[in-house]
Amino acid sequence: MQVFGSWKHLMGKARPAVIASAMALGASAAITGQAIAEPTTDIHYVALGDSFAAGAGVFPQAELTTCSRSAVNYPALVAEQLGVETFKDVTCGGATLDDLTSGQRGVVSGTAAPQFDVLTPDTTLVTMTMGGNDIGLAKQALRCGNLLPEPNGTSCEDAFTAGGVDIFAERTAALAPVYGNAIDEIRSRAPKATIAIVGYPTASRPGACPETQPAWPRDADYLLGVLVNLNALLRDVSAAHGAIFVDTATSSVGHDMCAAPDQQWINGLIPSLSTPSFVPLHPNTFGEQNIARQVVAALR
Repeated sequence: MQVFGSWKHLMGKARPAVIASAMALGASAAITGQAIAEPTTDIHYVALGDSFAAGAGVFPQAELTTCSRSAVNYPALVAEQLGVETFKDVTCGGATLDDLTSGQRGVVSGTAAPQFDVLTPDTTLVTMTMGGNDIGLAKQALRCGNLLPEPNGTSCEDAFTAGGVDIFAERTAALAPVYGNAIDEIRSRAPKATIAIVGYPTASRPGACPETQPAWPRDADYLLGVLVNLNALLRDVSAAHGAIFVDTATSSVGHDMCAAPDQQWINGLIPSLSTPSFVPLHPNTFGEQNIARQVVAALR
């Protein structure tokens, strides 16, 4: 998402080497400390996506100024665990679906090339986390911070649903055909690839935690509903276009921004200092590790 402000098919279409390598990891092993798989000539992995995939603000950073890409983001962890032969990570903070086919202005400076440029007929695995910036979720979510309790402030839910029109519901619905076209284009450029669309983790919990995070409960609940609807759209579009959907929301319940600092997998509006990451409402180190676990598990 924007920084400071992105089984039917598996059984019938997935590359056997991808599945075999993932199975070899073992069901109970964790990402951290797990033995690296032996390299295989069959897995040529491309990672596409926004700041959730890039690991924006998660240190150590592999590339900071243009895309805020972490050296330990979930694509890097997946590549390590699968022992891929080649790995191209073009995830970039702030990316939208438009940036798959056009150049993207950097987070701080520079320009990122179109992400689709790295796809080739030899690509056998593609992951993509995208959609949050297309509906403006991360950038607009920062408007939901309120240091004082109601009514001392402005409700972002009221602003986003003014006049009986829910702008996020409309934007999410409009995203479906565009997202489907993006999956089809990936398949056109990389016809041998298994395509995994990776959903967004759970950011909050019902009622939120106004005692530790400056957001009114009803506003936090509204944003949580937007995220649920976005993940549902990604799941449905994935199914309709023959891609795998990787659910990261279920496994991250209880590890949201309201969790104890040592249990948080996603930063709050006020990021915790317990992990080396700083971008609000984005996964921290542990969040990226969990997403990687879910991707590897889905590829089995």
